[in-house]
Amino acid sequence: MFFDSRIFRRWYVGMMVVWVALFATFNSIPFLVEHWYYPAIMVLGAFVAGLTPEGGGAVAFPVLSVFLDIDRGMARDFSLMIQSVGMTSASIWILSRKQNRLASYAPVLWFVPVAFLGFVFGMNVMQGIPVYIIQALFLSLIMTFALAYIASKHRGHRDRLPNTGRLDKLMLAAILFAGGVCASLFGTGADIVLYTLLVTRFRMDEKIATHQSIMVMAAISVLGYGYRAFWDQGITDYQVRTWLCAYPVVLLMAPLGSYVLSKLKIDWMLRGIVALNIFQMVYFNLKAPTAEKIACSLGFSAVLFAVFWLTLAHMARSRQQGFGEAATTPVEPAE
Repeated sequence: MFFDSRIFRRWYVGMMVVWVALFATFNSIPFLVEHWYYPAIMVLGAFVAGLTPEGGGAVAFPVLSVFLDIDRGMARDFSLMIQSVGMTSASIWILSRKQNRLASYAPVLWFVPVAFLGFVFGMNVMQGIPVYIIQALFLSLIMTFALAYIASKHRGHRDRLPNTGRLDKLMLAAILFAGGVCASLFGTGADIVLYTLLVTRFRMDEKIATHQSIMVMAAISVLGYGYRAFWDQGITDYQVRTWLCAYPVVLLMAPLGSYVLSKLKIDWMLRGIVALNIFQMVYFNLKAPTAEKIACSLGFSAVLFAVFWLTLAHMARSRQQGFGEAATTPVEPAE
């Protein structure tokens, strides 16, 4: 059952009490009614965050930045703020499940600091990139990942990260750092790039890899929200109020997505995400079209799809070869 964990029940009730107190202090019903689209967006966004390797920002960022013409920085901050509740709630639900082995998630403890270094670097160095390039890059990232993910035979089998050599650790650190940079631009993305490496290079079970990516993005969202609020002092009262509008939605929908993930195959949901991502890309290029936007979209999409496809295909071939070798290995007769 969804609420069968005592730890998660206490978390959920406690966080709802916190929301009521914050909403009564900083927000109002008329503001919520006027900004109804924030919680409406996150009904789907938070469910996606719990069900797939894509964070809730994969829905929130393009809808706010591209469809509603909200400032790119505000859309990024909203993604971080809302994931700090939703993906953390999903993480608590995952960790409180008796059938999940906590040892499988131990690597997250060192994944997070490396990714956060990338986030800080991105906040201080990468923010001058033109907005249309950031939008094109993000839409290309989520669209090509979803396409390659659903089209390839990518199913891993390991339930924990294997012992890795120096080269693998450097590769993992580089990917985590790059994921943190993505989060500094879009408010999400660290989960996607981490997941891709876990299921390809390390052949991890896709549900375990999804769980790890959710936990990493949850932690980066909390730390990123804190960084923007206390270090940059860049979070406005308006952003806090919009966050409170969507807070109770993501608190429930993200762990609900993780619950659904534990119960069924998710290919049908992934097809819906692919359709959504393609629509977002088409809308972005048809809205005030320019040669630069189209060129960036095509270029990023071609490169990223090739990267995702080749890495996922390599993983599938390696696994098939491993099964083939196992099948042809002669069995020693019993003595």
